[in-house]
Amino acid sequence: MADLIRLLPDHVANQIAAGEVVQRPASVVKELLENSVDSGATRIIVVVKDAGRTLVQVTDDGHGMSPMDARACFERHATSKIREADDLSSLRTKGFRGEALASIAAIAHVELRTRETDQELGTRVVIEGSRVRTQEAMAGAAGTTIAVRNLFYNVPARRQFLKSDGVELKHVLEEFHRVALAHPEIAFQFVHNDHEEFHMPAGSERQRIVHLFGRKYDERLVPVEEHTEFLGVTGFVGKPEFAKRSRGEQYFFVNRRFIRSNYLDHAVRKAYDELVSRENYPSWFLFLDLDPAQIDINIHPTKTEIKFRDDRTVYAIVHAAVRRALGRFNIVPSLDFEPEPAILAAFSGQQAQAAPPRETVPAWRPQDLGAFSAPPRQSSEGWQQLFDVDSPAPTVAPELEGTPCIMPSREHEGMPGERPVFQLHGTYIMAQLRSGFMVVDQQRAHERILYERNLKLLEQGAGLSQTELFPRHVELNSGDLALVQDVLPELRSLGFDLELFGGHTVQVNGMPAEASDEDPTKLLEDLLEQLKNERGTLRQERHHILARSMARSTAIRPGRVLATAEMHDLIDRLFACAMPYTTPGGRPTLITYGLDELNQRFER
Repeated sequence: MADLIRLLPDHVANQIAAGEVVQRPASVVKELLENSVDSGATRIIVVVKDAGRTLVQVTDDGHGMSPMDARACFERHATSKIREADDLSSLRTKGFRGEALASIAAIAHVELRTRETDQELGTRVVIEGSRVRTQEAMAGAAGTTIAVRNLFYNVPARRQFLKSDGVELKHVLEEFHRVALAHPEIAFQFVHNDHEEFHMPAGSERQRIVHLFGRKYDERLVPVEEHTEFLGVTGFVGKPEFAKRSRGEQYFFVNRRFIRSNYLDHAVRKAYDELVSRENYPSWFLFLDLDPAQIDINIHPTKTEIKFRDDRTVYAIVHAAVRRALGRFNIVPSLDFEPEPAILAAFSGQQAQAAPPRETVPAWRPQDLGAFSAPPRQSSEGWQQLFDVDSPAPTVAPELEGTPCIMPSREHEGMPGERPVFQLHGTYIMAQLRSGFMVVDQQRAHERILYERNLKLLEQGAGLSQTELFPRHVELNSGDLALVQDVLPELRSLGFDLELFGGHTVQVNGMPAEASDEDPTKLLEDLLEQLKNERGTLRQERHHILARSMARSTAIRPGRVLATAEMHDLIDRLFACAMPYTTPGGRPTLITYGLDELNQRFER
């Protein structure tokens, strides 16, 4: 039998390795930026075209490379960071695997220009599909420029899996944000399609956050600073009142390297207990500094996941540091945590002043009825029949078969407008059933109504818009602005009258009719936050995500007091929906209780 196992050619092996390292243009941006940081650069310029499909170019003023290094850097596992396995336990640099440039050169056209600061001439190397086409001397500025063109030109299947330019640009900006946040001492410039998105001088961590996410963040940040012999924690967390309904800006950096950690997420969220509801997410920008020997970063190709040798102590210190920061600025009532013995000496136990009492939920206002002023809806005869004893029972969902029908008390017979309903705790609507009662969650019911209405508007492209008396301006970060541009036609279908005002500003000329009283900045931010995790590219998937996100952002909240007519209207609209029994996310909108259950409780 012939031998079956053979070594792969280098160019094929590099393409396979590229699948782990280079998943999209953002991966190229990440790897090139990290190399520039490691080169000792004080200024880095990123130029991107077509969200990175056509060009990703990174220029730095670092120490540059010799002619030999300029060629060797494209070989697999070629690195200047480690010499032996023990070096892995003391790494503080970014790239060290030596796979990035080899992987990128396997699936793109790459041009490298580099010159060492103490040399008169530099080196130019051109590589296409792992094959060196040119290596020559050249004159140029000190530092390094790497241009990556036509990504995945020789792997068309991979190129077809890329998303729209708006989505890919969002991922590119996320990687840029992570490196720029980790190194505020470096000046950064970012240009996309010949338009300068960022021009940030070197500065402090706070200044870098404001440059990236907007001036509004300056007043939202609470500084964090705690130091122990084991771990130092610095950075900023967001004030609780600015928490968002979906994940926003949450950044952890360990030794100036961005990481993801559900374990540390829980430590920070725990510090916000009783300050932020579970469905909301505060922002944080936290920098952890500890001995590299205490972590293992070599467990993932992109190095965004790490292991801590003593994760319990790291958890306790991060939680305590955030809790103390919130308490120091009079945000939490008291510091009720108890650090583990290993870190007791690091904290003084000082208590914070009590926080002011929370504001009460405002009562329902007449203008809030605009939320129910939708176009003519489907027939709600099913709901009307529930009140008519002599009418045949309406068709119900299979999962609700056997539930009793609604029956009015005798004094209301013949008067469907006076059906007996009442509100409980400003959250639930209760209605009498023929043999029991029904409880409707008013927020979930309204969410279902708005969701189906928004789907129709997106298909028809004819959303009603309430013109603003004076146009308002909303400042967005680059990622959010790219997302708005990507979904602008759909937003206009929902009733948003938006136009790009210049820079990172969007001008709001009109709002959806059902949200005319909403703050446009908050509504757009909430909507965009829920869209950030969008992965669908099909038109129907995008419409579903937009319709659901808009419904969640504009649905009435618990605590809104409804008049009887408003409760009737809400239930009418709910039963006119194609699927009235659940929210778009699958949660129940109503629950029924039978008389048998009540009789059992009263032991009848």
